Amino acid sequence: MDNFLTKWNEVLKDMENLVTAVSYDLYIETLEPIKVENNRLVLLASTATTKKQLLKLHKEKLLSTVQNHFDNVDDIIVLDPTEKDSFLEDVKEAEKILETEQVLNEKNKLNEKYTFENFVVGKSNQIVYSAAINVSKNPGKNFNPLFIYGGVGLGKTHLLHAIGNYIRKNNKTIKLLYVTCEQFMNAFTKALKEKNIEAFRQRYREVDVLMVDDIQFISNKTGTQEEFFHTFNDLYQNNKQIILASDKHPRNIEALEERLRSRFAGGLIQDIQKPDFETRLAILQKKVEIENYTVDSDVLEYLAEKIDTNIRELEGNLNKVVSLSILIGKNNATMLEAEEALRDITSSQAQNLTIDKIMDVVCNYYKVKKVDLVGKKKNKEIVDPRQICIYLITELIDVPLMTIGNAFGGRDHTTIMHARDKIAQNIKVDKSLKTNVEDLIAMIKSDN
Repeated sequence: MDNFLTKWNEVLKDMENLVTAVSYDLYIETLEPIKVENNRLVLLASTATTKKQLLKLHKEKLLSTVQNHFDNVDDIIVLDPTEKDSFLEDVKEAEKILETEQVLNEKNKLNEKYTFENFVVGKSNQIVYSAAINVSKNPGKNFNPLFIYGGVGLGKTHLLHAIGNYIRKNNKTIKLLYVTCEQFMNAFTKALKEKNIEAFRQRYREVDVLMVDDIQFISNKTGTQEEFFHTFNDLYQNNKQIILASDKHPRNIEALEERLRSRFAGGLIQDIQKPDFETRLAILQKKVEIENYTVDSDVLEYLAEKIDTNIRELEGNLNKVVSLSILIGKNNATMLEAEEALRDITSSQAQNLTIDKIMDVVCNYYKVKKVDLVGKKKNKEIVDPRQICIYLITELIDVPLMTIGNAFGGRDHTTIMHARDKIAQNIKVDKSLKTNVEDLIAMIKSDN
């Protein structure tokens, strides 16, 4: 503040030599400096008439003199006494909004590690990856909205951050906002409470790209759904890009207003499926490369085979293996650490899980009798569940093929191998079958 007043006193000294004594006494010396706001020096005149005459007679001289002493001042603002309180209140509100913006921006920073370059593409995600690239290069042009859905830990958030990072890197004029659904709801609730709804709307509707993660949490939030509906419409009608991520397809989000469901379905809806073995292995290899881990190749294959739930768990167990090797002073992670790291997982999966229990789940799922499942019937309604059941047993528990054959009415091991391999092959090409098998695995594990 002392420096501010010192500069103003220097302005007064110069102005005293540039105007008449009368003008100086009436219009210049009576000015009160308030602050520098947005590169403008704010001054308070003693009366409205003084303000009017000052601006008419001496504004150019005063501005030029001010710029000689104040860095980065582009203009001056002169207020009369009736305007002071209103102006300062507006400044205070603007500072409050700016502070809120800064806090939100800090919370909603994009993760720079999530890029397209380190997103591993496979059969399970190649279409949604292509769509994300397209939207990044042409926001608001194609696939609007882009709705990405899939299970936990499959890469939805990675893709959203990758889109945001690409846009910010390649088009700095685009105003982009990434939030979670929870953050949107909290901001809306706060705006209502503080009677600041216009500032909230300005923040969310004056962007070029809006990305909302976990949009399924808008379920049952009537007021938030109403506000988001209007935000969505405003952005869409102005050709602004909307990108949403959810763990469910719009049609499966409970208690979602039909008009929002319709809006979500109006662009491109694309799912991310669980990665296959090759993609899981590639993800681990990429992780090792990024983190500079030293891991035996057979460890990566072992992890890729054993962890088929999601990417987050896959990478988490890789970190666990590496940590174990570091703790015991090894330079590289081997199968010994991998087996130790996965001991809890494999033992918990196998605990209390039996052939009979898997059979019971399959019978309930396909509405077939257990006696028929293990019997000699060869009609498709029985053979398909039988082969799927055999496949599930070989995948989920470690038992000899002969034991499985005995459980299925004394079939030999080649018959068991045939059933296992047939389902394993068909899953690769039959999406419906793959979904059924994944549902069964989830049911078996949840019951265990």
